[in-house]
Amino acid sequence: MPRIARLRYNFYSSVMSGSRYALVTYVRNPIGDFVKNLRQELHPALPHMPAHLTILPPRLLLGSERSALEFLEDACNQIVPFDVELGDVETFLPTTPTVFIQIKRAAYRMRELHDHLSGQALCCEENWPYIPHLTIVKTELDEQARAAAAIARERWEKFEGKRQVHVDELMFVRESNGLWQDVAPLPLGRGQLSSKS
Repeated sequence: MPRIARLRYNFYSSVMSGSRYALVTYVRNPIGDFVKNLRQELHPALPHMPAHLTILPPRLLLGSERSALEFLEDACNQIVPFDVELGDVETFLPTTPTVFIQIKRAAYRMRELHDHLSGQALCCEENWPYIPHLTIVKTELDEQARAAAAIARERWEKFEGKRQVHVDELMFVRESNGLWQDVAPLPLGRGQLSSKS
């Protein structure tokens, strides 16, 4: 399987050593639209990444960007795509003023993915235990998070679409000047498909 053509993305081999990286899967369905609109309502001044599930939280690399990407490509080729089902709106209070949607079904698949991909150049000591979730908003104050959670619960109860996210592609992202940029997409299961053909 040929390597992903990285020229279409923001890939380059010499990156400032202080750059942080993360691994996410974008939520490109009505749930993603719901979260985007809700964020605009709750915190319109804050720049947001597109709605996503975080697989690897932000971290510094132990090696080069190229070696991390090659490790991820090889690993993701062997991972079978899967679905997760979303649950209720919760917060991480009092630890952090973050409002999120729980993963109700198949959270263990995200934990397995997190553990499997936290190797080599991407290995790091994370600040918090990994809890699969879909972030809605992170506020500055606890009171803001409580108010945002109340509104988010009300909106989420009225959401009529399927509460499911299909995880079939990850995105390796890099932080630059406080903004996150896509480095390269990582489709899941390409090695599985080629082995069956």
